[in-house]
Amino acid sequence: MSIRDLALARGLDDTRATLVRWNAAPAPVAGRWALWSLVIASALLYVVWAISHRTVPDTRPLLLPGLNAPAGLEDVARVLARNGLVLALHALACVAGFIAGSALPEQAEQHRGAWRRVHELAGPAAIAFVGAATLFSLVTQALVLAHGASTIAWQQGISPGLLLLSVLPHALPELIAVFLPLAAWILLSRRGRWDEMLAATLVTTVMAFPVIVAAAFVEIYLWPHLLLGLLPG
Repeated sequence: MSIRDLALARGLDDTRATLVRWNAAPAPVAGRWALWSLVIASALLYVVWAISHRTVPDTRPLLLPGLNAPAGLEDVARVLARNGLVLALHALACVAGFIAGSALPEQAEQHRGAWRRVHELAGPAAIAFVGAATLFSLVTQALVLAHGASTIAWQQGISPGLLLLSVLPHALPELIAVFLPLAAWILLSRRGRWDEMLAATLVTTVMAFPVIVAAAFVEIYLWPHLLLGLLPG
């Protein structure tokens, strides 16, 4: 068995053991992730609200399914693809954390000299890259959402704050779901539990996917009616 195969086998063993342990008491683990995800989602929404007041809205008319354009399953698929991409990015952070914090150090122990040093440096470098990529993702999401909120609010004649309140029924569960892997990454990395990252990837993705599917249907078929009820006149 090669060094890489040995590291993978150990990683799979750690993942199975972690899943068995979490399955015995799932509520505390999932609850901590959900709480941290709620904190991240709430912070993002606050930043979006703050920036939307200072963003110049786009004057080109936006077509919103269910509001001023027909709504269909293709619109649900478009929303699901967008949120699925964000979920995948955050899930990859957990996978990279497992590789950088668990698999690479195990491989480094099997090497000597310069090649061992390369493996030792690769882990922290990969973790730093994941942190930078995640921060870039959060900043990009905040800017894009703020611009969209500013534009929709201006075109519909309401305040950005009122618009954000209207989207909370689907946006908050959606954001909590897509940020679950990131929350797990934060909590596990603080404890140095890199060997549990792969299990966290599987669990958070399974937890999040049904939520983002439901949120996509709410956004396309229910949110427009809620927004219409808030419009002046």
